[in-house]
Amino acid sequence: QVQLVESGGGLVQAGGSLRLSCVASGTDYSVWQMGWYRQAPGMPRELVATVTTGGRTDFADSVKGRFTVSRGSARNTVFLQMNDLKPVDTAIYYCYGQELGTERGRGAEYWGQGTQVTVSS
Repeated sequence: QVQLVESGGGLVQAGGSLRLSCVASGTDYSVWQMGWYRQAPGMPRELVATVTTGGRTDFADSVKGRFTVSRGSARNTVFLQMNDLKPVDTAIYYCYGQELGTERGRGAEYWGQGTQVTVSS
């Protein structure tokens, strides 16, 4: 089974940058869609950014122009470059993966354990 492991979280001052990394293991094939969700205290989990094997990306409106998402070519890896961080970005960030679905149903979904990002003002 596919396992996702995140790294790169930490404490940063407002206006600073962090780079999150995620590695998927347990498969010899490329996961169709990978990216990031986040969950702040008392709030529901929300999409941050995703990218497919074809290069299509989706971003939350709140992070457009500040965050970028990219995939490595040698492994099932995904990165989230976060610039101009704001206190409202404080959350647990979860790596996400989804296999391509078929007419018979959705593809399998995978979640990492999460990494804490805290932005101080």
